[in-house]
Amino acid sequence: MPSFRYQALTADGAVHNGTLVAPDRASAMRMIAAKGETPVDLATNDVEHASDAARAAARPSVPRSELADLVRELATALEAGLPLMQALRTVRRQAASKNMRVILDFIIERVEAGVPFHTAAKEYGPPFDDMTTGMLRAADASGRTAEILHQLGDLLERSVELRREVVGAIVYPLMIAILISASVVVLIAFVLPRVMKPILQANLELPLPTQILMGISDFVSSWWLVIIAAMLLAGVSCRNWVAKPANRLRFDTALLGLPVVGRLVRDIAVARFTRTLGTLVSAGIPILSALRIVRDTLGNQALMQAIDQVSDKVSTGQSLADPLERSGHFPPLLVQIVNIGERSGRLEQMLLHAAGSFDRQVNNSLKLFTRILPTILLVVMALVASFVLAAILLPIIKLQQAAGA
Repeated sequence: MPSFRYQALTADGAVHNGTLVAPDRASAMRMIAAKGETPVDLATNDVEHASDAARAAARPSVPRSELADLVRELATALEAGLPLMQALRTVRRQAASKNMRVILDFIIERVEAGVPFHTAAKEYGPPFDDMTTGMLRAADASGRTAEILHQLGDLLERSVELRREVVGAIVYPLMIAILISASVVVLIAFVLPRVMKPILQANLELPLPTQILMGISDFVSSWWLVIIAAMLLAGVSCRNWVAKPANRLRFDTALLGLPVVGRLVRDIAVARFTRTLGTLVSAGIPILSALRIVRDTLGNQALMQAIDQVSDKVSTGQSLADPLERSGHFPPLLVQIVNIGERSGRLEQMLLHAAGSFDRQVNNSLKLFTRILPTILLVVMALVASFVLAAILLPIIKLQQAAGA
């Protein structure tokens, strides 16, 4: 079991450094919080564990879409009556990519040595995340391997579809932003100096917009190397700042508070939470284990911390709905569905039925996002273009007036 070194703030604001042993990072964070301390930094202190992680990181991986195809093929082979080893070898012979063959060779070798399928997948590392290995563990334990693998395939495919929808939603706004930036650079660097040359030779007083734009042009042309270096430095600094757990929590909490983006992030996380939790519970995984697996699929530290608090409450015997509602991050519809599901004993069915509704909510949020963001960018582009045109046209008009006089 790995050990961790941590830095935390005590109740009186003092900094406390220490080490602890925990099965995983999430458990270590909860153990620190249970002491009444606020963790600000957490890192592994186990050399062997670090070397295992390094070896896992060096192994080839595959996209989630290919992993979904692999799971589907395994499920089909098992449904046809093939034993697990024969099914793995059959899929291995049909593997199209080199990385997939490497993955299957490792899995086959470990399973032949007597290691369970889910353990072999966890040992390999990416692309097998906590959700995937949890489903594989449920498949090994329940005896419904083919059925659960089909459920896992559905889950992976929906995750791929959702990612494609998000990427498709931001492509057009991103292109507009790039065009805005390129237009401004061209106008300031090339057009403005040529237009201003005869005006400056006439010794006319420049209007304020022109003075501002000329100042920006002179500054960029004189310090462009420094500006690029500063932008790179700022990017690296922001990345390092966000990499710290406490800062990532602040960033993700602020992200959820944004008007449109925050709603989109929450809707995506809620849809993933609902479908994944329903699938895991229907596969026979206990609710606490399912919550720990779902936690790592949310992609937002504020929501992940909320699930940690929910897990702690559920472990003391409380219902799932009450701490979900108190967290304030989950919609009332989800809380009501969980409450009804717990009372009726049909939690997994209610969650899986509700997953479709939340998927539609994600689609609506994506449509809203793709409508609002391009509009905002177009307004920004219009304002920038108006300012640049004013800065160029005003001195020309002034020059014509002076020539006419």
